[in-house]
Amino acid sequence: MNISTTDLAQASEAAIRAVSPQAKPLELAVVLPTYNERKNIATMIERLDKALAGIAWEAIYVDDNSPDGTSDEARRLSLVDPRVRCIQRIGRRGLASAAIEGMCSTAAPVVAVMDADHQHDPALLPGMLAAITSGEYDLAYASRFAEGASTEAWGRPDRVKASGLANRIANKVTGVELTDPMSGFFMLRTQTLRADAHRLSGVGFKILLDILATVDTPLRVKEFPLNFAARAEGESKLDQTVVFEFLVGLYDKWLGRIIPTRFALFGTVGAMGVVVQLAVLWVMLHIVFGERFVYGNWSESTTFNISNTIAALVAMTFNFVLNNELTYSDKRLRGFAPLMRGWAQFALTCSLGLLTNIGSAAVLKTIGVHDVLAVITGVLLASVFNFALSSKFVWGKY
Repeated sequence: MNISTTDLAQASEAAIRAVSPQAKPLELAVVLPTYNERKNIATMIERLDKALAGIAWEAIYVDDNSPDGTSDEARRLSLVDPRVRCIQRIGRRGLASAAIEGMCSTAAPVVAVMDADHQHDPALLPGMLAAITSGEYDLAYASRFAEGASTEAWGRPDRVKASGLANRIANKVTGVELTDPMSGFFMLRTQTLRADAHRLSGVGFKILLDILATVDTPLRVKEFPLNFAARAEGESKLDQTVVFEFLVGLYDKWLGRIIPTRFALFGTVGAMGVVVQLAVLWVMLHIVFGERFVYGNWSESTTFNISNTIAALVAMTFNFVLNNELTYSDKRLRGFAPLMRGWAQFALTCSLGLLTNIGSAAVLKTIGVHDVLAVITGVLLASVFNFALSSKFVWGKY
């Protein structure tokens, strides 16, 4: 006897109704990326419960292994409220990637993303859900700059001005004309998200911009004015790299498929390291070793090799610091001991590149190549080794 997939699905639904005849099919999932939001978890669930009365919903907290116990608090609530779920991410960070993981984890036909810090008003969710389920719109989002919206309660005019500039840049680059494409509060059908999830970069912090710039068919968008509030508890999930991450996100959508974003970042930091190395080399040759009688009668070649070795070590340290803060911000090393261990690993894994750098420059110098060209050639030859080895052994990813 052959049993079809449809028959199995109907049998499963019947079994569920037999166990819980009053259960409604899941209608909406609300994804809340978190970092150090323990005090906001319970109060947000209360607000969601009030706003979504009569709607079958679930809340998915995607926590980047917060040290304040955010994941534990979410799990504690899930013991008494099965609508609450938690994804605790170990060794991964970032708002955009957290939102993608949360959206892909739900069986709900419609999914929303919002902040867990109470800056986004859950009261907008029923209207957004009605817009999506009506079939007239593919995406609904809350705008801080739409007519009727307000950012007064935020109390951050500097952030308001910066967000306005970022929105104008985003609209120009992506061709999307919205009042707030940088919004972190939106809703769409899960099927729409899954269709292009594999193409999303997950870089930076603005997943809405990523989605709008990725989909092939323009989405029909419904805008809702948002009264953007101040944070209730905890700390902002956006640090000093927020502007950098925004630019990285734009680059990824614009040129990321030509030159991989992380390699481009690593190369950019490396180019800055070249400037540092040349500057240190100049100081060593013209100031430190300028008065040769202090150091003895060294040959020009010996002086150059010592100077370039010191310059390369300084540049390597510079590159480690910037790569840790920017290129690998999602795997950033924190604390004195991890940083020292990371620097040592970076120095060890880049030793082959460093030897290539110094050795090739020394050889070129002996055959009469200009100092600058010799150093740049050494840096270029070393870059491939540095990227591959440090990506794997220092930050643990390619």
